[in-house]
Amino acid sequence: MTPHTLVLWDIDLTLVDLRGTGADWYGTVLRRLAGQAIRHVPSMQGRTERAITTELLNRHGIPDTEDEVRRVFAALVDVVAEDRELLHERGSALPGAAAVLRALADTPGVVQSLVTGNLPEVARFKLDAFGLDEHVDFEVGGYGHESVERHPLVGTAVTLAERKYGVAFPAERVVVVGDTPHDVAAALHHGATAVGVTTGRCDAAELRAAGAHVVLPDLADTAGVLAALVR
Repeated sequence: MTPHTLVLWDIDLTLVDLRGTGADWYGTVLRRLAGQAIRHVPSMQGRTERAITTELLNRHGIPDTEDEVRRVFAALVDVVAEDRELLHERGSALPGAAAVLRALADTPGVVQSLVTGNLPEVARFKLDAFGLDEHVDFEVGGYGHESVERHPLVGTAVTLAERKYGVAFPAERVVVVGDTPHDVAAALHHGATAVGVTTGRCDAAELRAAGAHVVLPDLADTAGVLAALVR
């Protein structure tokens, strides 16, 4: 069946809970690249790796040149790869995530990908650790190396999906799912449907205030989630 709906998932605190790992990984990266202990941990909620990396470098007296940013990206991928076999012990898939991904994969006309602040390699590591990678098309996602802002990632994902599948995904058929106002704002910037989930640090009122079209408590009710995502 010709694809007609594009669902773009956030990862952290939407599909998986790996709280605390990001600060640890960036601390290791900073020690390896600059020989410094981390003195300032950037806020990571809803932000891209490029935004986080730029702040990290600035706050530790390192020029945020493109070369330095890319060095951090490469080191971060290495650090997470080293931790890959332990990820399932350091966190968990959020309730209902696997069932919803599987149900959407069985829904004709739906393509699932990502709009995430993570680097592509880190995104794959995180989902693979909990068996959530099978139904996600990683080739058409928007990832955190691209921009300090989140909204360009949605545009990238839509463009890549249209190119790969040879169909248009109009704004009303693009759904962005995430746990922060950043996810909501990125969806609204492109006229897409914004679905908030309160599995992170933001409550329903914050997500509604940001403009979310739908707010879900979690992903546990598979039928309810499908009804919100595919109309």
